[in-house]
Amino acid sequence: MNKTHCVPLTQLVEEFHLDVVYRSTDFESVQLTVEDVARPGLQLAGYFDHFEPMRLQVLGNAEMSYIEKMTPEALADTCDRLFSYKFPALLLARGFEVPAVCLQMAQKHDVTVLRAQEATSTVVSGIINFLRTALAPRITRHGVLVEVYGEGLLLIGDSGIGKSEAAVELLKRGHRLIADDAVEVRKVGENSLVGNAPELIRNYVELRGIGIINVAKLFGMGAVKAENEINLVVNIVPWNHQEIYDRLGLEEQHMEIMGVKIPMNTIPITPGRNLALILEVAAMNNRQRKMGYNAALEFTQQMNDHFATQTGNGV
Repeated sequence: MNKTHCVPLTQLVEEFHLDVVYRSTDFESVQLTVEDVARPGLQLAGYFDHFEPMRLQVLGNAEMSYIEKMTPEALADTCDRLFSYKFPALLLARGFEVPAVCLQMAQKHDVTVLRAQEATSTVVSGIINFLRTALAPRITRHGVLVEVYGEGLLLIGDSGIGKSEAAVELLKRGHRLIADDAVEVRKVGENSLVGNAPELIRNYVELRGIGIINVAKLFGMGAVKAENEINLVVNIVPWNHQEIYDRLGLEEQHMEIMGVKIPMNTIPITPGRNLALILEVAAMNNRQRKMGYNAALEFTQQMNDHFATQTGNGV
């Protein structure tokens, strides 16, 4: 189920090391709920149609240059109207000083005023990227997420089938764990999903018969990763002799998660199959396919050419 998320203004201030010029009385409870920020140039000119008060408002070089040309009376009226919308905060880039009139109106309407030292474009792009990730739609899926040769593999299957054991074997081979048991999946783009572990269970793996282990302490910090894009879903199933499995790899399987189609492999397992090795090959094969090479298609073409040649020779 999708969850509605928000970002506390305090977290944004801490993340980007912003100076707090004026702290509103509700500073600790202000939440950002949209990923976009706004530069209120039109509003400074008196045009408030289509103004979005849910966004963080940013003043850069262009806005400050315009403000300098305004009379104190006009600036006071404009700021009074602007701050009356009670947007989350006003942010000044490039270390600009807050005009006294603006600060008075911010205090009157109790709206936080922040300042950043970086260039406007740097601040705006950084905040948008941060908010896009933090506010992305998300769901939680049962499974294990590991990084294998740079590919994010989401292992799914029945409980107790061996997903966690396979993950531990992959850790011994130098790969990294992102999440065990529960994977929080975020949609960060039209065709991009990123997975991470819920904070409560981050870095932990459950092994039946042994219990809970801390991967970071047992294998070292190099064995864990905070998040990773999901590039391949691996559905691990018990071997069924009545099922017909794709032996060439020509069948393209996908799993749709939050409207994004992710390539999927179904891997049947029996005692004796080296699942970790198979997962490594699956990761490398998926990477090759993304780069335009498909071994199954190449093999099929070679077989077709061979039989065509044999037929042409009258065999």
